[in-house]
Amino acid sequence: MKINLNNSSLLISAGLPKQFPALAVPQVAFSGRSNVGKSSLINTLLQRKSLARVSGTPGKTVTVNFYSVDQKLLLVDLPGYGFAKRTFEEKKKWSALTDAYFTGNNNIDLLRCVVQLIDGKVGPTADDRQMLDYLTEAGLPFIIVYTKVDKLNATQKNALKASLGQYGAASAEILYSSETKEGREEVWSTILKMCE
Repeated sequence: MKINLNNSSLLISAGLPKQFPALAVPQVAFSGRSNVGKSSLINTLLQRKSLARVSGTPGKTVTVNFYSVDQKLLLVDLPGYGFAKRTFEEKKKWSALTDAYFTGNNNIDLLRCVVQLIDGKVGPTADDRQMLDYLTEAGLPFIIVYTKVDKLNATQKNALKASLGQYGAASAEILYSSETKEGREEVWSTILKMCE
């Protein structure tokens, strides 16, 4: 699949499941805890500075954001999870909206891959493990992208590389930095392969 990254735009920020678009193109969803770097990753993938808004306040986004890439692919930014300062009502809304994307979405058959982000320095949290378990049990294809690897020293980076492959259900595990663009080509080639 050849795509023109210059032809990318925010299609809709959906606050309700009925607003999910019904475009007949492959979808790739991005999942991860608040402040893991989802917006930064989407921006660097699309070679844009601020298409996906980077929030100064972690846990602020409670919409599902759909980005159209050359009208051939939708990148789906799910709300970040695991941010402790959210109110109970906000957490409930996040859960309901994310759950609706996976379980009440008329176009779930268009989902080709979930990109599960894990902070490379922090490692998988309990929330991350819960999400990985869910994806595995639901039989949804996913890749794991370890973000912020530019913040690791050589020893930490080698330890992370040595731990790769621990999630057998993952189609790929990739080290990524939005600062240095490390892993960008690998993420794109993996996504495009899974969308064919």
